[in-house]
Amino acid sequence: MSAPQLLLGAPGALLLVAAHALAAVAAPLAVRRLGRRALYLLAAVPAASLAWALANTGPILAGRAVAGTYPWVPGLGLELAVQVGALGWLMIVLVGGVGALVLSYSARYFAAGDDRLARFAGLFVAFAGAMLGLVVSDNLLVLYVFWELTTVLSYLLIGHDAVRRASRAAATQALLVTTLGGLAMLAGFVMLGQHAGTYRWSQLAGALPDGAYLTVALLLVLLGALSKSAIFPFSFWLPAAMAAPTPVSAYLHAAAMVKAGVFLTALMTPAFGEVTAWRAVLLVAGTLTMLLGGWTALRQDDAKLLLAHGTVSQLGLLMAVFGAGSRDAALAGTAMLLAHALFKAALFLVVGVVDRSTGTRDLRELSGLGRRAPWPAAVAVLAGASMAGLPPTAGFVAKEAIFEVLLHGSGVEQAVLAGLVAGSALTVAYTLRLLWGVFGTKRAVTPTRPREIGWAFAGPAAVLAVAGLAVGGFAPAVDRMLAAYADTVYAGTAQAGTAPLVPVQMGPVQAADALVVPYRLALWHGLTPALGLTALALAAGAGLFLLAARLPGEVRSTGARAYDRVLTWVGRLAVELTGATQRGSLPFSLGVILLVLVALPGGVMLAGRPWSAEGRPWDTPAQAVVAAAVIVAAVIAVRASRRLTAMILVGVTGYGTAVLFVLHGAPDLALTQFLVETVTIAMFVLVLRRLPPRFSRRPSRRGRAAIGVAVGVVAAGMAYAATSARQAEPISSGFADLAVSYGGGDNVVNVILVDIRAWDTMGEIAVLVAAATGVASLIFRGSAALRRRTGSPAPTSRARVAGRWLATAPHPATGGTSIILQVVTRLLFHVIVLLSVYLLFSGHNQPGGGFAAGLVCGLALTVRYLAGGRAELNAAAPVDAGAVLGAGLFVAVGTGAAAMLLGGDVLQSVTLDLTLPVLGEVHLVTSVFFDVGVYLIVVALVLDILRSLGAPIGADDISMDDSSLKGTMKEEPV
Repeated sequence: MSAPQLLLGAPGALLLVAAHALAAVAAPLAVRRLGRRALYLLAAVPAASLAWALANTGPILAGRAVAGTYPWVPGLGLELAVQVGALGWLMIVLVGGVGALVLSYSARYFAAGDDRLARFAGLFVAFAGAMLGLVVSDNLLVLYVFWELTTVLSYLLIGHDAVRRASRAAATQALLVTTLGGLAMLAGFVMLGQHAGTYRWSQLAGALPDGAYLTVALLLVLLGALSKSAIFPFSFWLPAAMAAPTPVSAYLHAAAMVKAGVFLTALMTPAFGEVTAWRAVLLVAGTLTMLLGGWTALRQDDAKLLLAHGTVSQLGLLMAVFGAGSRDAALAGTAMLLAHALFKAALFLVVGVVDRSTGTRDLRELSGLGRRAPWPAAVAVLAGASMAGLPPTAGFVAKEAIFEVLLHGSGVEQAVLAGLVAGSALTVAYTLRLLWGVFGTKRAVTPTRPREIGWAFAGPAAVLAVAGLAVGGFAPAVDRMLAAYADTVYAGTAQAGTAPLVPVQMGPVQAADALVVPYRLALWHGLTPALGLTALALAAGAGLFLLAARLPGEVRSTGARAYDRVLTWVGRLAVELTGATQRGSLPFSLGVILLVLVALPGGVMLAGRPWSAEGRPWDTPAQAVVAAAVIVAAVIAVRASRRLTAMILVGVTGYGTAVLFVLHGAPDLALTQFLVETVTIAMFVLVLRRLPPRFSRRPSRRGRAAIGVAVGVVAAGMAYAATSARQAEPISSGFADLAVSYGGGDNVVNVILVDIRAWDTMGEIAVLVAAATGVASLIFRGSAALRRRTGSPAPTSRARVAGRWLATAPHPATGGTSIILQVVTRLLFHVIVLLSVYLLFSGHNQPGGGFAAGLVCGLALTVRYLAGGRAELNAAAPVDAGAVLGAGLFVAVGTGAAAMLLGGDVLQSVTLDLTLPVLGEVHLVTSVFFDVGVYLIVVALVLDILRSLGAPIGADDISMDDSSLKGTMKEEPV
């Protein structure tokens, strides 16, 4: 197959999704360069989706779905699986065609120079791409990804005017409601996929569970579909979303986003159409939504709100029809899906034209617009006729099909039919109210004088309205297109194992009067009962319109009031809970966290007892001695009254842990633990200088000791249970061999860090850099504020000690100097730094590595700082800590990028055996450069901490004697 033909298949669908993503990124720049004209160029992207669908019409309507599978994240079982059948084809036609027209319309809707247009264009195209991805996805998890993308993008589009509170509130409401439903839907997907062993819908539909498991999964899926399509009780978010610009309303809430739930329902109807829970929820919720939405629409004075509530009503109609679960109901539902997208998008666009040309869309303020704007009026009448179900429009064909199908259904479906006929009468009534209110001439209202309306502005709405007329006129041709999906309901029912593969009209409760011949869409079926019901709905609707003037004014839906109450309750609960738990006391907050740890995981562990009965207390008596020393130090630390004493005793527990590592034969871990503990003690000393020497009175010392013991027991039990319950072979069992063959080193610990699991180390050092920068910034900011309050001068950043390198400087804290300490420190400083360099380069084969080496160098800087303060520190390291942090991260990332540029994997190591002058044979592994980056980051981190936490020691800083501490901090009970 040639490349151009191949692009018409599954790869073409994925390329179109990618094209939308690229166009969304380029859209802001295009709008800034070309202004509103860029929207015409961007309209070509969704138009390409329409062209792709039309090019694949033949094979799809012949029953050959466009399908393909491409790997994405194999480790998670995610794949880009494309499956486009007749239903997907119809949705692509609507998403692409209506999207291109609305983008063209937007070029005249928005004012020239609107600074929000660039953002709108990018978001709109991105939304069209997300909707396209949702429609073509066969993998349910990937479908969920696109589902949530449409949620986020619609939130941004609804909140287009971020200055208006109504826009922000409406966007948040839509986000919360649809995201909640989406999460429930995801849970249903997981239940279905785990049972079937696949998330491909084309495969999963034939391997469904049964019983209560299936019912729960379907109800969860329906929560997502109903919330997305604004079905009762989630109907309230869609009218509120009318705060968005009219193009957004026309596309998201008439043709695209709210149709996502209907699409998902229609997609799953072939498999679930016979399931009782599925049918009951859709039939009841759909009928209620149609009636409530229609009644509320009839009482609106804002034309856009009227259309919004009408959309809710029509979405309820669609859900009820698909809930019938038969082949003919599926045909009628897809016909209504097509008709609704055409007439509702056209009406929204017309309302936007009226709003822009007159400055209002209030039905009580408009009069005589039909005479002064005849073309928009004609378009509105044509689209309104389709919405009301007048022949020969698409709405008439679809609605007659719905009535005909339900007439031959069960008693339940005939009861639903009565509700849908009443809902259709309401549809006729609010359609007449809209047309009369916008274009009629009212004696008591001043005639409206609109600005000139060009064809470029009204043209897209006219195209949609005429298309609705054409669909009705060519109903038999449309039937052949839509029947390709409707006929799959038989196959889906057979796969689900709930009914035989027999071409009957309805499913689970059919009687002898079921239709034998499948229904066909047509403009004229003769004088049938369905035609009579259509006439009844039209007459009743006209009567309701005449009575509508006597109805009370606008109403808020019950769902909107319930949503407001729930938000109020949640906010109040959050305030009360925060006030009770976050009292500004660190010990209290920590105690709550630890108690939860003891109660929940500890309780589960105690109830399940997931540990082995076998075990031994120690391997050698030395371990028992060290453990006893650690316990004694911990107990004394709890009882200590001086902060420094408690900190040293806590350090003893850390050193004891390091000794246990030595006894277990883990020198690398022991070295790192010793160094970390030493650096931590030094940092604690810097912090404790700012606090009183003793703890405050602690009335609940025994209670806190009890919490500590309980947490220790739970943590030890969890560690023991995790190790004793192991069944599979540890993943690290092969690391020793890989360290030599793959990483080129004998020190398996270091090779794991810089090679085997280098991605983990990369993430950790990135977080370390961000945290160090943030903490230092906060401390320096606080120090600057304190200097402003006390009037102290700012410290110098490049203080040097004059004279030779062994010269001494006065210690600022004592006013004197310790000559021995400073001289010895300077003599040892270079030796310690050389030791750190040795550990850095020998760590691949011996104990050491970049992290341990960096800590050693950091200790050298710490000792130098403690001996002479800031002046000594700046003399030892006259560099900016932030620059060293950045350099370390650059070296680490550059090492990974270099491997990729040379044709390998990211962070892949290469072993080089070289013979160099003087040095002789050198065994070099490129991961050592990654270790150099880690080394620089650790050294810079210590330097940053010394210059922030320890800054007041320096001679250039403010004095921090006892008098200056008063009034600048509060003693916190511990």
